[in-house]
Amino acid sequence: MLVWKGEKLLLIERAKFPFAYAPPAGHCDGDDFEFTAKKELEEEVGLQTKSLKLLTEGRKENPCRRIDGTWHYWQIFEVEVAGEVKRSEEETKQYKWVTKNELNLLAKRTEDFTAGKISEEEWGKNPGLEIVWYEWMKELKII
Repeated sequence: MLVWKGEKLLLIERAKFPFAYAPPAGHCDGDDFEFTAKKELEEEVGLQTKSLKLLTEGRKENPCRRIDGTWHYWQIFEVEVAGEVKRSEEETKQYKWVTKNELNLLAKRTEDFTAGKISEEEWGKNPGLEIVWYEWMKELKII
């Protein structure tokens, strides 16, 4: 879910694999995507959904912590929200509102990590964007 406040995008730093910065997101377990988006947004950052706008969808190869979790079918929504951020301490290390410049710096860090210029240890201490979100944001021309 892409949540904007003016020119800033809401990102969380994941507390669980895959460790990186990403917008709030979650698995769709038998419910429809819109229901899941609303549920995950409230679960991860305590925000209520006022409206959802589907931006894109598709399959991406990306690992997760689930058994045999090697790919996902995604629906990416732009979300209008109500309330104040109350992050899940179980799901997130922190949250932040980032400018496009800060988002591009996180994207550069991801590029360096995937090119082998940053070690796993360094990444764990100071990650960039989650790789799959880097791909989505490139496709959506956000970065």
